[in-house]
Amino acid sequence: MTEAAVPVVFPVGGRRLVVYVVWDRRGGVEDFVPFALAGLREQGSRVLVVVNGSLSEEGRAKLEPVSDEILVRSNAGFDIWAHKEALDHVGESIAEFDEVLLTNDTWFGPVGSFGPVLDRMAGRPVHFWGMTDHVRQEPNPFTGKGVLPYHLQSFWIAVRREMFLSEAWRRYWAELPEMPTYFDAVLKHEAVFTEVFADAGFTHDVAYPAAEIGTKNPSLYRAEALLDAGCPILKRRPFLQWPPYLDRHAVVGRWTLEKAAELGYPMELFWQHAARTIPPKDLNTDAAALEVLPDADVSYDPAHPLRTVVLAHIFYVEMTDEMLDRADTLPGGYDLVVTTPDPDRAEGVREAIRRRGHARGEVEVRVLESNDGRDQSAFLIACRDVLLSGRYDLFVKIHSKKTPQDGFNIGRHFKEQQFLNLLDGPGYTANLVALFQREPGLGLVFPPMIHIGYPTLGRGWSVNKEGAQALCDELGIRVPLDDVSPLAPFGSMYIGRPEALRILLEHDWTFADFGGAEAYRDGGLAHILERLPVYAAGELGYHVRTVATAEYMALSHTTMDFLLDELSATTPGYAYEQIELIRKAGFVGTGSARDFARMYMRVNFPGTGARLRSVMASPSIVGKVARAVRRPRTALRRVLGR
Repeated sequence: MTEAAVPVVFPVGGRRLVVYVVWDRRGGVEDFVPFALAGLREQGSRVLVVVNGSLSEEGRAKLEPVSDEILVRSNAGFDIWAHKEALDHVGESIAEFDEVLLTNDTWFGPVGSFGPVLDRMAGRPVHFWGMTDHVRQEPNPFTGKGVLPYHLQSFWIAVRREMFLSEAWRRYWAELPEMPTYFDAVLKHEAVFTEVFADAGFTHDVAYPAAEIGTKNPSLYRAEALLDAGCPILKRRPFLQWPPYLDRHAVVGRWTLEKAAELGYPMELFWQHAARTIPPKDLNTDAAALEVLPDADVSYDPAHPLRTVVLAHIFYVEMTDEMLDRADTLPGGYDLVVTTPDPDRAEGVREAIRRRGHARGEVEVRVLESNDGRDQSAFLIACRDVLLSGRYDLFVKIHSKKTPQDGFNIGRHFKEQQFLNLLDGPGYTANLVALFQREPGLGLVFPPMIHIGYPTLGRGWSVNKEGAQALCDELGIRVPLDDVSPLAPFGSMYIGRPEALRILLEHDWTFADFGGAEAYRDGGLAHILERLPVYAAGELGYHVRTVATAEYMALSHTTMDFLLDELSATTPGYAYEQIELIRKAGFVGTGSARDFARMYMRVNFPGTGARLRSVMASPSIVGKVARAVRRPRTALRRVLGR
């Protein structure tokens, strides 16, 4: 027996209550939120914003023009309990509305306008509807057993009055269980909401069905197709999802972003939010934010030059000409500030500059009071006044690099990897500078992670992560640190906007902070700071790009391809499955056969060290590893892909 009334369409001139939930780790409001709310307010009679956690005065000032009421609550129960508290807050006055829209800040939009989809769904005689849905799955990917029911995705649920005035609706929210984890929020609400009300006799529909898009979860796997179909929403998930999982499903975020830009979404809102909230290496990969630039100028606008200063730290005086040849590839003029450790080197540099003549701007050579910290201290201390002067739109940070301790080949490659990918030639460098002309929110560009000649892959943090986190805490940088390796300008040469590094530049560093020559090593301040520019820029909303020449990508990709092929041959399954298997084992060994055997035993035979010899002797060990890979207990966010 059902209590559901006959479903009706949304009436012409009907009243819609919009409940929008916001959470921000800083207590602020990202700029994409008021843009979304402005679009929703055009369609809503009343807009109630619920803030989980704290709300700064600046954040409130952003929300007030695009909302009718702001409700601040503790950050408990995720957006689900925020919706419950909002409904309790509205109380009996909910009867004034014909439709209630429950949504949150997990999407970018409107891409275009909300009008067409709301008008289309207004004519559907249903009790509730969603923007997107998720197909039924068996077994449930969260639990490995049972069924994940078909459901409307909870980031956008619109409910008509016949349902929200029912006893079933009142009972559902009154009995809503606690949700201490994201896992609970999905299994105890999102995955069951549709089924609960369908079983009670309420009818539902979806604006963009997964069955028509052709995948189990369009908002993750085929976001571009949703945009093509007219969906005004782009979920955040495809750009913060674990990259190996997206690789498994061939999700190419760059194409989705290009589509959103083509349809008119202001992409600076996306990049600003993403830079502040997503681990940078994840974002760089998911959005494919590597630019392979041509060597002929195809994009620089000489009518809008950027005021540029080259900051060159020169220890090896004999490299002065080579470095200035690189700097001279910059379009237009530039000022030059050279730092060097002692007067003799300074005179050598000055002589080289006199010999060349520098007709492209002002020149200054500065002698450092100390070389402790090398190029890091030269940049942050000796050039601080230059960078904070407001005179420049762009800086170029380079230094004389030989790396003699690693041998000729490795040192040569590292130097060329830096110089060629930043300042390869006039055409290439003009295209690089043009990136800053086109993207006001672009903070830094630098070469991809060095890997030829160095074991940086998988070890980019080395022993520096703990110190990096401590320094971020001290400086107020809340961008999430990447897991395995940072997105960082290894080699410490990069081009950027001074404003993007204001957090680092305004700190009162001293040469004593860097210690003596013995402190220039992993774990020391200089090596920690080498890994922090992206996170410092991201905190201020500046995004970054890696850049490379086509020639370097030919070198890098072929080597990377072969290394990954060889490494992948050691473990069956897709890359994400291989990674999960090894991580599940807690494998942190040095790579010997004995280490792998110990790892295997921890995975398959915990607490049974005596069985090691017999298992290793078994001809079926490969099969056992393969079966283990096929059934990894993967982390929630990596399995379901939400």
